[in-house]
Amino acid sequence: MKLNKIERKKYRVRNKIKKVSTSERLRLSVNRSTKNISAQIIDDTKNITLVSASSNSKEIKQQKKTKNELSILVAEVLAKKAKDMKITKVYFDRGVYKYHGRVKLFADELRKNGMEF
Repeated sequence: MKLNKIERKKYRVRNKIKKVSTSERLRLSVNRSTKNISAQIIDDTKNITLVSASSNSKEIKQQKKTKNELSILVAEVLAKKAKDMKITKVYFDRGVYKYHGRVKLFADELRKNGMEF
């Protein structure tokens, strides 16, 4: 099966992270669309999602904000949930998205809230 350009890029980034991912350092995967952003912390050894946050959740969706402000809010919610589960060290999986714009705002806000990557 031949993969298109976006799928190749996604697998290239994700497989590099999965090779070095351990149980003490998990993978934080970011997904962004034209209007929303979501993220989840994944344990690749057990193949389960531990923590997730999205701009589609009720508490965030009620606040009518710009896309950049939504990225910051989702990062704060995810960092708070991760602290509750005592997760501080992660690998940042940006997927096919460039590390710039909303993805960079998201990452910077996570760092401010105590996440290390």
